[in-house]
Amino acid sequence: MAMIQNDWLPALTAEFRKQYYRELFGFVKEEYEKRVIYPPSGDIFNAFHFTPLKNVKVLLLGQDPYHNENQAHGLSFSVLPGQEIPPSLKNIYQELQSDCGCYIPNNGYLKKWADQGVLLLNTVLTVRAHQANSHQGKGWEMFTDAVIRVLNEQNRPIVYFLWGRPAGNKAAMLSNPGHLVLKAPHPSPLSAYRGFFGCGHFSRANTFLQDKGLEPIDWQIENI
Repeated sequence: MAMIQNDWLPALTAEFRKQYYRELFGFVKEEYEKRVIYPPSGDIFNAFHFTPLKNVKVLLLGQDPYHNENQAHGLSFSVLPGQEIPPSLKNIYQELQSDCGCYIPNNGYLKKWADQGVLLLNTVLTVRAHQANSHQGKGWEMFTDAVIRVLNEQNRPIVYFLWGRPAGNKAAMLSNPGHLVLKAPHPSPLSAYRGFFGCGHFSRANTFLQDKGLEPIDWQIENI
């Protein structure tokens, strides 16, 4: 794993010293040695590398990484350039078009969001090739819950996009009255029509940020 070097490090150092994390580290290390694991080990913490704690304006919480080749690169919902846009992201783009007027781009590379302060965090950060959810229950959830607690303690406006039941369950951890928590069904084809479409989260987030004197997010992902 490429170690976190920015201001996330002091915020999370206590987690790295806990027994569960030592066990998690050993499990993940062995998995990379014996199996095909995504994302590449150097990309596991990209969400933190690309979006320092001091820059976080929005948390977009996913579940676990894409499990097919050349897709996952450490940012939730994002795929590398040249890869087919996954179904959930297609629905996210559709909602963005109706909510904010964004055109639907030809790629699923969301680093532009990360660079603007959107923390693209999965609750589980690694997965076996072609085995969805295969690293659930190994300790990542405890680590990413710690990340959510750190964000909840920040004394500045932050927006949370909690899509789907597992993400929605994290709302109980979010007690900061200065933050905005937005919940909706997951954008997957199975549930997007149950209330994700029309949720207006992208424009609501920007209105909130602007009302607090912050720059809004430019949600438009450009064509490559």
